Order: sequence, then structure tokens, then C-alpha cells
Amino acid sequence: MLKLGTRGSQLALFQAHAVAALLQERANVETEVVVIKTTGDRLAEAKLSQIGGKRLFVREIEDALLAGDVDLAVHSSKDMPAVLPEGLEIGAVLPREDPRDSVVLPNPAADAQPGDAAVEDIVRRLGRAPRIGTSSVRRSAQLMRLFPGAHFAPIRGNLDTRLRKLDSGEFDAIVLAAAGLNRLQHSARISASLPVEACVPAPGQGIIAVEVRSEDPGVKALVARIDDPTAAAALLTERSVVRRLGGGCQMPIGAFARVDQQSIHARGIVISLDGADAAHAQADGSIDDAEQIGVRLAEALLAQGAQDIIDAVQRVQATVEGLQP
Repeated sequence: MLKLGTRGSQLALFQAHAVAALLQERANVETEVVVIKTTGDRLAEAKLSQIGGKRLFVREIEDALLAGDVDLAVHSSKDMPAVLPEGLEIGAVLPREDPRDSVVLPNPAADAQPGDAAVEDIVRRLGRAPRIGTSSVRRSAQLMRLFPGAHFAPIRGNLDTRLRKLDSGEFDAIVLAAAGLNRLQHSARISASLPVEACVPAPGQGIIAVEVRSEDPGVKALVARIDDPTAAAALLTERSVVRRLGGGCQMPIGAFARVDQQSIHARGIVISLDGADAAHAQADGSIDDAEQIGVRLAEALLAQGAQDIIDAVQRVQATVEGLQP
């Protein structure tokens, strides 16, 4: 029996059990789910922009994996650092869910259809100064262009907690990953899914990743049986963008790779915290060159001024961190 490390949130447990079920089905392997509390879980009320950093939601799980306390780890791939700790690697990824961000409005009508509203209708409905909940600087920076008068405020907690805060009137709307809503059977709460052109997703959004020790060939061989090559190629492209840019989880960087048979079409954005400045770029190529496509995309973003934006964001974040007790 393999020990599988995971966070204890609703979504993390769903993901862990999805991996466990696939390992049982395809490799005839039983697993024991081991819940590990991460720094991000312990600081559940803090702003991610203030405590954010590499490995915030994975550090303790990766440490347990390196120590041999668990045999594999399951993560939302967007939480993983672009450069993994020495001795660890991604052994498999599951098929990608909807990668888009979604706007969720309070108390939907009983006959509402998931994602039924157009983005323009949502903008009109929310008015000039809506209170929008999101803990992602990437989302808020991009959405400032759609909702120029909005007040963006952090929102943390399990999905049910966030929906309860929304429905109780704390926010006029919240923005969440469509993947999490779909996986936890809350698709009906999606009021509108944001086109990738309007809000480029986080690198890896919608992809579940299985992390393993590099020097554990037995586990690597078992885990490889559940790998989805299409999602793996997309993830490799997107992670190589962040790796080349040197960005972390709490940087306003979006990257999305669409895989079309043997081709990859990648789009990226680096945007200032106030949404005023942005570098946009695209790159295409063969699925066999996934990593290089990501590098080319990052280079194109840098040519558009991405480094200046990243440096400015890092200065702001360093100032905020310096004010923390």
C-alpha cells in the first residue's frame, strides 16, 4: 500500500481520492490518504499576497515526501513552484478540467444554467463599484480592466465557506477556478466563465499533479500508468514560462497552453498590480517542443517589458512583507 500525501481541504481530498481511484483501476495499487497541514492552511485568514511565496501550499507535503513519510503527493499543479526541490519530480498529471476563471454571483435563480450569462451582462449587473472577492493578484489585476470601479478583497477558506460568505452579502461576486467548482459538484454556481483572452488562467490551473521522488523507480512506474500526455504537455509549457520569468504563485502571471492534436498554442500575460501595464504574448509549436514553446513565450513577454512589471511587483511585495509583525 502506498501512502499518498495531500492537504485536507475539500478540493485537495477530492483530488487525492481521484488519484487513488485511478491507481487502483490502472495499476491495481491500494493507497492510504495522509492529510498534511501546510503553511497556507495554518494561516487561513491571512492575505496570500502578504504570506505568499513559493511552496506555500506544498512545502510540508514535499518535505514529507522527501523524508519518506509518504510515497507520493497530490497537488493542484498551480500551487507548485516552478522549480521543484532537488529529488522530486512530477510523475503524472490527470486530464485537465476547465482551466478558466469563473464569476460567481450570490444566490442563483433555480432555473439558472451554469455559465449562462455573458461577461458583458455580469459587468452591467454588478454596476460601477462591486465588491469582488478573490485572493489572486493575477485575477484582480486582469479583472480591473473589466471592472474598473470594483473593490477587490481577499477571500479564503473551503469552497463552501467562500460561497457562504458570498451569499450572506459580504461580496457582490467572487471569482473562482471553474475546475474546483466542477469537481465539487458546484457547476450550477458558475454565473459566467471568463474567456482566456479576458483573464489568462494561472499556469497549471485545472490540472492535478502527482509528485514523486526521482530515485523511486517503482513508484514512478506505477504513477506513470495514470499520466495524461495532453495535460502533461500543456503543464510543461506553462511551468516553463514561469520558470524562465522567475515568478512565484503570488505574481500576476497568466499562462495557458491549448493542445490541439500535435500542436500547442500558448498565451501569456504579465500585468501590473493595478492592471495599468501589461505584457502580452503568444507562441505556437509542436507538442514535442512543449518546454521550448514556454521558453519562447516567456522571452516574448520579456521583450514586451515583463521584467519591469515583475520587478515593480516584487518591490511592492517586499515592502508589505517588511511591515508584517
